[in-house]
Amino acid sequence: MNALEYFKTHLKYEKNPKIREAITQKFTEYLRRAEEIRAVLDEGGPGPASNGDAAVATRPKSKPKSGGGEGGDGEDPEQAKLRAGLNSAIIREKPNVKWNDVAGLESAKQALQEAVILPVKFPQFFTGKRRPWRAFLLYGPPGTGKSYLAKAVATEADSTFFSSKDGLLRMHHWVLMADRWQYSHIVVCSNPFPTFSASVSSSDLVSKWMGESEKLVSNLFEMARDSAPSIIFIDEIDSLCGQRGEGNESEASRRIKTELLVQMQGVGHNDQKVLVLAATNTPYALDQAIRRRFDKRIYIPLPDVKARQHMFKVHLGDTPHNLTESDFENLARRTEGFSGSDISVCVKDVLFEPVRKTQDAMFFFKTPNNMWMPCGPKQPGAVQITMQELAAKGLAAQILPPPISRSDFDKVLARQRPTVSKADLEVHERFTKEFGEEG
Repeated sequence: MNALEYFKTHLKYEKNPKIREAITQKFTEYLRRAEEIRAVLDEGGPGPASNGDAAVATRPKSKPKSGGGEGGDGEDPEQAKLRAGLNSAIIREKPNVKWNDVAGLESAKQALQEAVILPVKFPQFFTGKRRPWRAFLLYGPPGTGKSYLAKAVATEADSTFFSSKDGLLRMHHWVLMADRWQYSHIVVCSNPFPTFSASVSSSDLVSKWMGESEKLVSNLFEMARDSAPSIIFIDEIDSLCGQRGEGNESEASRRIKTELLVQMQGVGHNDQKVLVLAATNTPYALDQAIRRRFDKRIYIPLPDVKARQHMFKVHLGDTPHNLTESDFENLARRTEGFSGSDISVCVKDVLFEPVRKTQDAMFFFKTPNNMWMPCGPKQPGAVQITMQELAAKGLAAQILPPPISRSDFDKVLARQRPTVSKADLEVHERFTKEFGEEG
């Protein structure tokens, strides 16, 4: 009951409503479990268990099916419960990210094609000792497209993809590490079934039972084998597989890590149709045994000039603009050191510049198709009126923001800075020289 007292103390001082809700839920579960154990003991349950029965004594045994005999039939009830928990989170979604949507990263795309696409479309290529790669580690600074590349793999392979509701296909795995929660996103993709996605919350993978978390990892790999050929994608793998022997490592974390090592070893030797794809921003934080399990360790660097130019075009899409090819080239040169995420944020900010101009405009002119567009006072046909005044006259639906111009980008780039430091890049480049290869 001391543990419940700790929960009560935490609730007393915790201000975050989401954390309070999670703690309250766990508190209720543990309290109910303690009452169940007390009821069993009061009814004359078994005394102190021997070493071999210690784990069993703390958990109620499953009731045998009527008429089922001693051994029963079918799947173990506990395993069936775990797998049902994983399956219960499936929602259907089809990724739609093509290879061409991923700017640059030609080496990484080629290696992934060799591992995922070619074995499915051209199985005759892989005979004798020629076998596709079974485990990939994608590492690099944040926002360079590692997870996006994984979605492209699933799309091109027409794969089953397990996803979170925010668009990336994830399964959240939470592990209690000392005084904080760490998490990793685990995703399963399988081919050739119709593409679908699954989102699993932290409560689906964190169990109150000792030893059940590693069973969930084991069942995850078994589900991938059952649906082979399949892909298991683990995002932020460093939070799940950090260096062993650290002071803040818990026993539960070590067991999960050991189970993942065992499953990864099986993927490398026995599972010819299961691919493990992982991503991390901190490759040096990985345990060396986990690092060794990955056949290919590919560096996903910041985009080069050509890739940045392509990203600006992709993010603008069909939004009206008057930028020329030379303008895109200039933007690419000016954004040296920007990640793909930085460029996405930049363009998103630029997209609002025409709206801001429209809100602040004092003059509008009427276009040939009866739309009102902001302009300067010297524009032919300019009328001194504001957006609010046009809306008051019932013309709100006829107000059109101007197309995006080069000056809009100049204004945004003057206040935006890259999010990846030179020190971060040096760490990844050093890891590449020691353990990896360029993507």
